[in-house]
Amino acid sequence: MESSDVELDLQRSVQAVLRELSTQAPALQSNQGMWRWSLHKKVERDPGKSPVLVRILLRELEKAESQDLRHVIIPLLHTVMYVLTKATGITEELYQRIYAFCTRLLTLPTPYCTVALDCAIRLKTEMAVPGTLYQRMVIAEQNLTNELYPYQERVFLFVDPELVSASVCSALLLEIEAAQAQQTPETCMRHVVSHALQAALGEACHAGALHRKLQASPRRTLEHYFHAVVAALEQMASEASPSREGHVERLEEIYCSLLGPAAGRCGGDLVQERPPSIPLPSPYITFHLWTGKELVLFLRPRSQLRLSADLEVLDLQGLRPDRELARVSVLSTDSGIERDLPTGADELPAPGSPEMERAGLQRKGGIKKRAWPLDFLMPGSWDGPPGLHRRTGRPSGDGEMLPGVSRLHTARVLVLGDDRMLGRLAQAYHRLRKRETQKFCLTPRLSLQLYYIPVLAPEPPSLDTSRTVDPFILDVITYYIRMGTQPIYFQIYTVKIFFSDLSQDPTEDIFLIELKVKIQDSKFPKDGFSPRRRGVAEGPGAELSLCYQKALLSHRPREVTVSLRATGLILKAIPASDTEVSGSSHCPLPAAPVTDHTCLNVNVTEVVKSSNLAGKSFSTVTNTFRTNNIQIQSRDQRLLTLSLDKDDQRTFRDVVRFEVAPCPEPCSGAQKSKAPWLNLHGQQEVEAIKAKPKPLLMPINTFSGIVQ
Repeated sequence: MESSDVELDLQRSVQAVLRELSTQAPALQSNQGMWRWSLHKKVERDPGKSPVLVRILLRELEKAESQDLRHVIIPLLHTVMYVLTKATGITEELYQRIYAFCTRLLTLPTPYCTVALDCAIRLKTEMAVPGTLYQRMVIAEQNLTNELYPYQERVFLFVDPELVSASVCSALLLEIEAAQAQQTPETCMRHVVSHALQAALGEACHAGALHRKLQASPRRTLEHYFHAVVAALEQMASEASPSREGHVERLEEIYCSLLGPAAGRCGGDLVQERPPSIPLPSPYITFHLWTGKELVLFLRPRSQLRLSADLEVLDLQGLRPDRELARVSVLSTDSGIERDLPTGADELPAPGSPEMERAGLQRKGGIKKRAWPLDFLMPGSWDGPPGLHRRTGRPSGDGEMLPGVSRLHTARVLVLGDDRMLGRLAQAYHRLRKRETQKFCLTPRLSLQLYYIPVLAPEPPSLDTSRTVDPFILDVITYYIRMGTQPIYFQIYTVKIFFSDLSQDPTEDIFLIELKVKIQDSKFPKDGFSPRRRGVAEGPGAELSLCYQKALLSHRPREVTVSLRATGLILKAIPASDTEVSGSSHCPLPAAPVTDHTCLNVNVTEVVKSSNLAGKSFSTVTNTFRTNNIQIQSRDQRLLTLSLDKDDQRTFRDVVRFEVAPCPEPCSGAQKSKAPWLNLHGQQEVEAIKAKPKPLLMPINTFSGIVQ
């Protein structure tokens, strides 16, 4: 195909992607992501088209910038970065133009500046050391052992068979098995070596001969060149001012050693041929059915869900085992006297020496205390911005949790389902956080990333379960896992429920999406919780008492108490539009929230009584207000039924009262400490109340975060 025909064909595909991003037609929404997927497949089958596609995408990005078409900027930027990760032969001029475009976006509000900064950082690394992005992605996703880049990742796909059809589950499982059967460690190492050499040497690399040589090399030889290439790229990337010429010379040596003296510039005259495609292997994915234990299984060291065998022997830089970590103590041996100190900073008396014996006689055990306060044990990567409902951006403490200990492992948990699945994920996340405060074992080892793909109600009844060459579902999941780097923090709410049976203890639960209240036909027993008041007219619904704190932008507390007759209520933590398919995300995802203010949207279906010549009549009207917390109680004999996150398994009947408030971080509540102070009347206890507890926010990774 001529170059002009290639450019025209790619231009048509890019325009189809743009039309898909600019329309909300249901026909296009049902096939969302298909055009982008087809575009990537074209350059994957013919890598020589990559520079042409990058030029076209950059031209469209610059046009969108000049015309202020912001809704296409982030999707196109993700597309071009995905192409650049896999491509070779991109000119430095193209890299510079894309980098300059990203730097111009830094003046825009979130999320454009956030996504642009992430892309600019990766572009700068790739410009200095070509092939680094591809190499690091393959090493981490395929768990290839290497000392210079020890990061490892694993994708855990959870599907609830009650929510996802058997055809979708079968198609997913077959696509995953077919992909992983072709992605052996040897194959992935060949891809890394071949991609690094082609990215650095360009046309001087005879790709066909290199491919055949790598295919014929035994595993031991392959591992030798794999580690040599990784060392060359990582050492160059770690330098403050990397030399492009020095990097090329280093890889030329590896290239000549691999192919022999007849290779490239080493004196050979090999026939140049069309370079074979170097695929980017899909991540290592494990498929699981939702069983009810979910994320807590990560805490089991011998679980089938372990990220790697290294987690079982990880000693956390000399820390004690998990069971002892919660009660580890430090013994103070410093008397505060200068002559008791050792003569040198690192010099200690030898065991059994006279100095040690005298020290043992003169000094008893000091004060025992915890090595780390409880607040320090909280996972930093999960700390969202305080007091906010949903925010975008990086977690505030995403780094080292303990001195010298960094999280080298990443667990990417992807759930497939609907609002019920999100609610169950929130339950599992809450239980996991509570266990982490009691057993400090997962946080310093593992970075937990959460992803969610909703299953739409026009879901196809059947899918092709044959082992297709180009698996669409797996590719969409892979694209989301790799490019969805902007978390949105969703507030988890706790609800305390009181029942009509006084012998039944109140119960507590949490919800993420909504709490729905229905009025039961049944009534209180005669000796029930709240007898019917006199004078209350009989009619539909129930007489309810609502006490809530009105949500104001000024954050000033304003308590409101009201009584009304209602036929039902819905408390929405996430508006319906927030869980619909986002047109700018290339794949089914929660759309960007319209607000980041912490609030519950309460919809009350109120009963209005009216009198006319025909007699009394009743009508309903829906009232809506926002609140931070609310208490609702039935004032007559009607009982309530609560449904959490649209889940039939989380339904509570015979309820008379319930209270809803933002769920606090485990162990972050107000704690009282007593300190003795002396005054004229003797010893007095003073209570010190800690700051307001942090809300528990669950991060869900998206492509763009919040669009402001």
